[in-house]
Amino acid sequence: MRKCLPFVLFFCITCLSQASSQALRIPDATNQVRLAGAKIGVTEIQVHYSSPGVKGREGKIYGTNVVPFGYQVLGYGSNVASPWRAGADECTTLSFSTDVLINGKKLPAGKYAFFIEVHEDNSTLIFNKNTKEWGSYFYRKELDVLHVPTIQQKNLPVMQERLLYEFANQTDNSIDINLLWERWRFPIKVEVDLKSTVLENIREQMSGAIGFDPPSLEAAARWCVENDTNHTEALNWINSAVDPNLGGRNTFNALSTKAALLRKLGNQQEATTLMNTAMEQASAIELHGYGRQLLAENKLAEALAVFQKNYDKNKGAWPTNMGMMRVYSAMGNYKKALEYAKAALPQAPEAQTKQFLETAIKTLAEGKAL
Repeated sequence: MRKCLPFVLFFCITCLSQASSQALRIPDATNQVRLAGAKIGVTEIQVHYSSPGVKGREGKIYGTNVVPFGYQVLGYGSNVASPWRAGADECTTLSFSTDVLINGKKLPAGKYAFFIEVHEDNSTLIFNKNTKEWGSYFYRKELDVLHVPTIQQKNLPVMQERLLYEFANQTDNSIDINLLWERWRFPIKVEVDLKSTVLENIREQMSGAIGFDPPSLEAAARWCVENDTNHTEALNWINSAVDPNLGGRNTFNALSTKAALLRKLGNQQEATTLMNTAMEQASAIELHGYGRQLLAENKLAEALAVFQKNYDKNKGAWPTNMGMMRVYSAMGNYKKALEYAKAALPQAPEAQTKQFLETAIKTLAEGKAL
């Protein structure tokens, strides 16, 4: 028993030592931890921050020890001149799943500690590699990845009590992140190269299991056609998608996608032959859609040929009269377009389409284009 005592004492001391090194964490109601996020295309954006309150300090936030201008030694064991941590408690972090532009400057994909060098009329946004630090007390300038200027707005009409990161003004390829606190607003414009980020995402997916799935391969190739990019690789995808040995099928959509890629790669003769084959097996709806596509491209002669083929092949069934109406209207032959509009009206499958055709008939009867 005596021989066991040293071991027991050592074990107890070790446990106590480990316990003392792990500080008790109790939620702090003073500064609320918040998480905000948004997505642009395939780019995911997240902001993690603690939100302090103004607490009666309106007019005493900026240019004070709450948010100092420039860099300041914060003390508490830290002798480093530091910028504002753009929040409270642990450092604020911003993460981006793809490369982005911040106020026009490139920032690689990743997670960053976020600081602001605040001044009276303009400020500098700072993105730093060290995401584990407490606030900016142990800020290391050599780990900065990006400095980018911003011009804050002051004297806002509405006072923001709790510091807030909000997302606003989203478009297909951009979004604004606004840091709001008290009556100041710091704008952060985030932009993405939508085409390149989506393409890279598609490539990543194609390298996995769905790279063997014909519908997915076809969808990837079609996206490349619609976005006029990556034609050679897309042709490989569509070739796999239509390969019967891989479970592919020679549908109208698949063959028309391949024909479009061949045309973009300069192989006009093969593209035309393949498109003719595709049209032979197309449904009335598929041919109508192709004719609408040609109309949108202002290829009137080609569109007329497709709509006429659809009309003859399907013996005037819906929606072939509608197609003939559209193409003759686009060509300025309103009398001919009116004949087909009247023939299409009793075929209309739903009330909304019938109402559209009734309006179209009135417009064409007045000698006006649709």
